[in-house]
Amino acid sequence: MPTNKADQSFPHGKHEQPWPPLLRAALFCLAFTLLTALTLGFHLLPTARVKLDVGDVCPRDIRAPERKTFVSQIRTDEARARAEASVPEVYDAPDQNVARQQIAHAQQILDFIDSVRYDGYATDEERARWLNAIESITLSSPVISKILSMPEDSWQTVKKEVIHVLDQAMRAEIREGQLSETKRTIPTLVSLDLSEDQVQVVVSLTRDLIQPNAFYNAERTAEARQAARDAVQPVLRTIEKGEVILREGDLVTPLAVEALDAYNLRQPASDWRDIASTAIFAAGLTVALALYISAFNPALWRNWRRLALLFLLLSLFVPLAKVMVPGRVGLPYLYPLPTLAMLIAVLLDTRLGIVVAALLSLLLGYVGNADFALTAYGFLGSVVGALSLRRVERLSTFFWAGVYIILTNLLSIAVFRLPDRNLDLVGIGILLVGCVGNGLLSTSLTLGGYYLLGSLFDITTALQLLELARPTHPLMRQLLLKAPGTYHHSILVSNMAEQAAERIGADALLARVGAFYHDIGKIARPYFFAENQVEGVNVHSRLDPYTSAEIITSHVKDGLDLAKKYRLPRKVNDFIAQHHGTGLASYFYRQAVEQDGEENVNPDDFRYPGPKPQSRETAIVMLADACEATVRASRPATSEELEKMVRQIILDRLLEGDLDECDLTLRDLDRISEVFVSILQGLFHPRIKYPPQKQPRLTVTRVALPSTIPDEIIAPGRGDETPKADEELADSDQRRQ
Repeated sequence: MPTNKADQSFPHGKHEQPWPPLLRAALFCLAFTLLTALTLGFHLLPTARVKLDVGDVCPRDIRAPERKTFVSQIRTDEARARAEASVPEVYDAPDQNVARQQIAHAQQILDFIDSVRYDGYATDEERARWLNAIESITLSSPVISKILSMPEDSWQTVKKEVIHVLDQAMRAEIREGQLSETKRTIPTLVSLDLSEDQVQVVVSLTRDLIQPNAFYNAERTAEARQAARDAVQPVLRTIEKGEVILREGDLVTPLAVEALDAYNLRQPASDWRDIASTAIFAAGLTVALALYISAFNPALWRNWRRLALLFLLLSLFVPLAKVMVPGRVGLPYLYPLPTLAMLIAVLLDTRLGIVVAALLSLLLGYVGNADFALTAYGFLGSVVGALSLRRVERLSTFFWAGVYIILTNLLSIAVFRLPDRNLDLVGIGILLVGCVGNGLLSTSLTLGGYYLLGSLFDITTALQLLELARPTHPLMRQLLLKAPGTYHHSILVSNMAEQAAERIGADALLARVGAFYHDIGKIARPYFFAENQVEGVNVHSRLDPYTSAEIITSHVKDGLDLAKKYRLPRKVNDFIAQHHGTGLASYFYRQAVEQDGEENVNPDDFRYPGPKPQSRETAIVMLADACEATVRASRPATSEELEKMVRQIILDRLLEGDLDECDLTLRDLDRISEVFVSILQGLFHPRIKYPPQKQPRLTVTRVALPSTIPDEIIAPGRGDETPKADEELADSDQRRQ
């Protein structure tokens, strides 16, 4: 069955170029890396973006190109900072142990004062000095004097009031920053029944014993402030179409820079990090592509035409991505990446098309600000498109490929874009138009590129082969009218070759069309070939074996001349040149040996120009041609004899080295022989001989054949010289088309 690739294998020999594959690979990698790096690193089209940073002076008025609502990170940060600042510091609950400790300490101080007051052996100065030495409190001289001179009952009242006031003060929450304020309120807690001296002593003894009992909790404060920040929703900023973002002469603020970046109107300054990142990304794409080609399609390095085609396609689609994707709204969804994948699939190789699509999808995400949805959108559509064209047998294949791409695009949009809550009906409409337009544009460009690039790079496409398979082609009509025997022989060989190629997985369409045209060189001298001769008349009987061999072998050259005249594809020309390989015209060679002796005969004078078959398809046609001609001439009586004959012919070709330069395996040859035997049995099967019937006696007038053959039959024109009748026939065919 025909495959999606116009050429399954790359030719050798005369199609090879003098540059070694390694040098071509290096040049290709260098060129692709430079192409990608320069494309991504520079602006390809004039841009309206400006180079502005915070603090610069705006050179002109800058207006919003469209209405846009976006999250303002600056205003969001400001709102969160205000929310954080509004959260007070968090303190732990008052610790009652602090109050108990201070009351106990106060009791100790009071007991010490009691011991000083009751010491009858100490002088007033010594007792004053001892009271002044108490570390926890600071007592002034007047207060000390009042304490030492105060009557016992008054002192006992003071002692009780100190404990009471301290207890009342320490019951309230006292923070470190509130200690002074709390100390100022102590006089208000003293009982009104006390005298002024007693109040002064109580305040002096209590004031220094007041200590903070509520302490700052940094962890809880941080949690509360973070919760306040998190509670603030992102602040949306809406800029209307035509609204002035910056006026001429304004100083650029961070808020203005944010708005310019939202519209992608600001051109950031080049940084070595950006340049290095771009270069590394380009090199990574190149290495991945080169490793794949070297591992799975190394023949591409040996064929400069296909390598040039691949680079041409990449050099078109890489810059196109840079033009269509960055800073656009709906245009990225129109980017025809499936065209690249499909063209590579139908002109080079399907797997290579998928790999290139994967790499270019990464590039889409790179230029689209790491948009994974856009990457998936481009890759999925490209893969479906490439796989849809694996068999190009009719134009409707391109139509269905476009339908499949559109459906895949819609599914991709549904998965990645519909969850976006900011998407409105206008946005959905833009995406839908992009999906449908992408499918239509991709298939249209693929169809046009398929015809144009196929002929430009000498690639035989499936549609070209289908056109050549039409029986109304001028060469096929000439073959039918001038060499009917050769025509029917070619039809039979094409059937054999097509089924054999399909059986072993080769290109069946190429084999069939190649078989149609492999013997078109016989049009120049049809009656020199057995299938076109009247039974009993052999013009070679009047010629020497050297002349006969030259005429017979020259049908290859004549065929190539006709192929060039009618512009047949190169892959079809290979069948003309290779269907006899470099074999001998053995019948005339043996005649020459019998006539002149083997030592006097040069075998090269009887050898076909070749080359040997270079592909499986041309080898199949060689074998089908030999088997059909031999079986038709020998007419084996039994199926066993037919099978033995076919297998012997294939074995002879194998042993003679005619199959050395193609990729046929022994298993392939066995399957090919089975197909040939099956077809030839149906055509040359033994027939039952019926008994003769009595027929009325008829008088037959015998017409004598001429004793000489006209010169135009023995020595017709060669090369580009075509008899007048041939030219008239060709003209009539062209008018008919």
